[in-house]
Amino acid sequence: MKFGVLFTSHPHVDKEPYPHREVHARVTAEILEADRLGYDIAWIAEHHFSNSYGILPDPFTYIGYLAAQTQHIRLGTAVMTLPLYNPVRVVENAAFADILSKGRFILGLGSGYRPYEFEGMGVSFDERRDIQEEALEIVLDALHNRRIQRHGNYFNVDVSGDYEIFPASIQEPHVPLYLAAGTDRSIGAAARHGCGLMLSTLPGFDKIAAQTAYYRAALKDAPEKWQGNPACGHVDQARWVYVAETDAKAKEDSAAGLVHHIKNFMAKNAAGYLGTVSEKDQGGELDYDELAATTLLHGSPDTVIRRLQELRAATGITSLVLHYPPYYGVEKTLNSLRLFAKEVIPAFRDKAAA
Repeated sequence: MKFGVLFTSHPHVDKEPYPHREVHARVTAEILEADRLGYDIAWIAEHHFSNSYGILPDPFTYIGYLAAQTQHIRLGTAVMTLPLYNPVRVVENAAFADILSKGRFILGLGSGYRPYEFEGMGVSFDERRDIQEEALEIVLDALHNRRIQRHGNYFNVDVSGDYEIFPASIQEPHVPLYLAAGTDRSIGAAARHGCGLMLSTLPGFDKIAAQTAYYRAALKDAPEKWQGNPACGHVDQARWVYVAETDAKAKEDSAAGLVHHIKNFMAKNAAGYLGTVSEKDQGGELDYDELAATTLLHGSPDTVIRRLQELRAATGITSLVLHYPPYYGVEKTLNSLRLFAKEVIPAFRDKAAA
């Protein structure tokens, strides 16, 4: 089982005041610590125009910087909002990031879920899934053939004759390719295109089990060449994670900050289906204890190990993606990452080795 960390570059507005430039140094320090602690993947989120969730307009730029700063950790996008990009440029930059990182790059794509980001870029939010599906076909064609001619509803591209897409990635047949999904339509698209699946932090364990089962059933419809994607069949599950010496300490450290974060995350500035917390009405009050029982991986190392074992048994996930808001403070965040790396990860890696 692999372990990654999702970094959203979400500012703590009280400690990283407007215009929040300090957030990037803090997030970089956390990524470097994750590299030293032996985490497998640092996932970089893309967000635009708002300080209420994240400030990171171009993951490729950041990953190029991190490639020179890190030693072992793989560097992935979680996710590039594909409808906002020319898909040929995505393929070019993915290969370039792979070269700069010496084969450590992972490409995660998604349709997006924040309307204001599309409005700011002049792209139709309502058509985002149609745009993504057309763009994904171009991405796959370009990854495999490096020459492409396509004339569609949203994109017209022609790289042919004496020309081909450069550079070529180190990883073959191409970099691992994931698709973030939360609806049957998107999960089915991920499977039929041979993509790895990235799932949201929000649904409870029972919903995740249904989503992963649907994905695996649909994988049989992927063409054989797309099943060669290094990520095909992999399920990366994001969860809010916090580890402390005891369950009570974990709650004391994290409850207020986490509930504040989730309420903001699920506010009206986000749309599209990522799954609701515990599959309940978004308008209701959030209760930390209920979240801890249905959605979170919070508590002592023993509690988190047990909960993660339950999640893996129910879903067969291949990778856990740790996520957390900035509100715990730097020291508590780093302590949680260290405790998880020291106490939780070995329980799964040792078992796999045995």
